[in-house]
Amino acid sequence: MSYLSKAVEKLKEIEASEQKNLETVSERLAQCIRNGGILHTFGCGHSSLLAQDAYYRAGGLVPVRPIAIEPLMLHEGARRSSDLERTPGFVDSYIEEEPVEAGDMVLVISVSGRNPAPIDVARYYKAKGVQVIALTALAYSESVASRHPSGERLEDVADFVLDLHIPVGDAVMDLEGLDQSFSPLSSVAGTALLHDMFSRTVERLHEDGYEVPIFKSGNIDGSDEHNQRMMERFKRIGF
Repeated sequence: MSYLSKAVEKLKEIEASEQKNLETVSERLAQCIRNGGILHTFGCGHSSLLAQDAYYRAGGLVPVRPIAIEPLMLHEGARRSSDLERTPGFVDSYIEEEPVEAGDMVLVISVSGRNPAPIDVARYYKAKGVQVIALTALAYSESVASRHPSGERLEDVADFVLDLHIPVGDAVMDLEGLDQSFSPLSSVAGTALLHDMFSRTVERLHEDGYEVPIFKSGNIDGSDEHNQRMMERFKRIGF
């Protein structure tokens, strides 16, 4: 089976399995936005790419903001970001400065769900009364021990969980005689799940008669005025 076929198969599995969770999360996110809230997204390493994917995105919701802790991102050193993700308490001084307010929501992305940095982010905001969504792979997470001093995994902390249904190790392709699986699937699954969640949120806001804040492509004539108005509406994001 090709990689594309496996990706399609996995997306169908996610669609069948995550319907209820997506309905619940999108309804809560729509309520958050109706009340003036923002969704803040966080991830380390490749998960940071997912956290950025929905930000300032043509066709995407405006009130989405990544929590960008640069030492945990790949461009400042991939090995270093992995080491820091495993360091308890590393994120503390960073997240204390983040403009997350009561009524906002925080999405934390971690495929394995075991490392301290994403767990610390989730714990911090949960203690502040901010609702936390986890995007993780439960079968993967449940197969490994937590690296957090509390022994918790990401799904133990979050208010809502969206399951990526990714196998342990993430890679989904195999060849006879090759002892290493290859071709990770978490980015495809994660992006699809997030945009499904956002699509459902848009539908709910529109059904309620709310002016849905969506960016238009900057390459469409006349979009600049619309996008500027949207950014003024959510200026605390700091576009």
